[in-house]
Amino acid sequence: MPMRPEHCVTRNHIDVWHHKALPSGPGRVRLRTVLRGSLVPILVWIGVAAAAYVLHDPVVTAVLGGVFAVAFLVGFGLRRRAGHSVRCCAYGALGGVLDKSMAGL
Repeated sequence: MPMRPEHCVTRNHIDVWHHKALPSGPGRVRLRTVLRGSLVPILVWIGVAAAAYVLHDPVVTAVLGGVFAVAFLVGFGLRRRAGHSVRCCAYGALGGVLDKSMAGL
């Protein structure tokens, strides 16, 4: 059963780092909000990629980018299969990858 458009892209579908940037109630979430709420994971991903580039080889950075892309595509595909909109899938997959990559921190 597909999602109704008014229920998509709500706080229930997007996990943002510690939920600090989300509005208090359900509502549409913009990409800027997802990115602002995910600053710590974004900085960690950029830091690890920069360290891998400087300390090892650019190929390691490319592999790391590939891992991120595969995780994003899997999350996007799972959300699309569940009937979410493309926008909800993109934001949810991005927020999910950033959130789950910081598990344990």
